[in-house]
Amino acid sequence: MARTWLSIRVELVSGGGTDIWPRPGRIFAASRSHSFAQLAEAVDAAFGRWDLSHLHLFTLADGTGVSPLDWWGDEVPDDTVDGRATKLSRLETGEQFAYVFDMGDAWAHLCTVGEKRIDPLEALGDTPSRPAPYWGWGALPDQYGRRWDGDDGESPQPRRLAGNLSDLPPILPWWGDQRAR
Repeated sequence: MARTWLSIRVELVSGGGTDIWPRPGRIFAASRSHSFAQLAEAVDAAFGRWDLSHLHLFTLADGTGVSPLDWWGDEVPDDTVDGRATKLSRLETGEQFAYVFDMGDAWAHLCTVGEKRIDPLEALGDTPSRPAPYWGWGALPDQYGRRWDGDDGESPQPRRLAGNLSDLPPILPWWGDQRAR
């Protein structure tokens, strides 16, 4: 297959009221015929988002907003086009744009289109029907800042049990209480 797909680097810059450093990131393979809505879904999945009931908005370098318009009701931001209909073919190599997930917590990402087109078979070993990550790095924060199940934001972190995995059932050989075997 020819090198016709875009390579889009997406770095998480800030969110939940904090700047994030070092910035975790993912690199996506995306066809120029994919929509911005499909790219948003791929980014949200790759960054571990689980509550997807929030608005999102791409902002292109020229100030154009891209978002599913039906989500906004009567409050569509000015100069915003429909993300379900707008294709990634609108992007140029080297172009930078922003993606914000959850307008309240403002999980902001810097997106950069690679200088060279890629072959999805080389990058992914397949030709996916949607944008897909093929490289990544960094620790991803929970979208609500929760560090463990039941975190209320005020309680101290639970102590780890003796620095081992003795609290786990012995499904794998290194799990569970080794003394009990």
